[in-house]
Amino acid sequence: MEKKEPQETKGVQDDVAAPEAIGSSRREFLGQTGRVAAGVGVAALLGNLGHYALSYAAGGPPIKIGILHSLSGTMAISEVSLRDVVLMAVEEINKAGGVMGRQIEPVVVDPASNWDLFAEKAKQLLLQDKVSVVFGCWTSVSRKSVLPVFEKNNGMLFYPVQYEGEECSKNVFYTGAAVNRNT
Repeated sequence: MEKKEPQETKGVQDDVAAPEAIGSSRREFLGQTGRVAAGVGVAALLGNLGHYALSYAAGGPPIKIGILHSLSGTMAISEVSLRDVVLMAVEEINKAGGVMGRQIEPVVVDPASNWDLFAEKAKQLLLQDKVSVVFGCWTSVSRKSVLPVFEKNNGMLFYPVQYEGEECSKNVFYTGAAVNRNT
């Protein structure tokens, strides 16, 4: 029977640092433990504040959202279904308990396929109805007519379709691709 020689372990000891090199002195250990305890305390405090904020928001007034799609006129054939989709999503979210315990209240307006009326209705949603966000517009001309209203009043528009690009606004969430990025 052949006796096997132990394999060479060159380099293994080199990878393991000596305890003195790790910095495991009592002072460093206590310092690290103190920082961990402070971190846990801050996390617990923030967790309680977050829970408080969530419980404060629950049962509060509904969150109003605007729906700005043509329900009459030439564009109604394309936009009525978009209104229906948003209303269906609102219903589903509300059945699940809402957003942070608050129900969503849709405010539907009809700009009647009139580009100037789009701007008026956007202003109404933001300033009179006090909606938090608006879902709407189907054409580039309708989006361009409401853009100054959203930028002036710091409102938020979710635009649901592809667009021609070369426009960027912090007040519009472009959900569709730009033509130069449509692959």
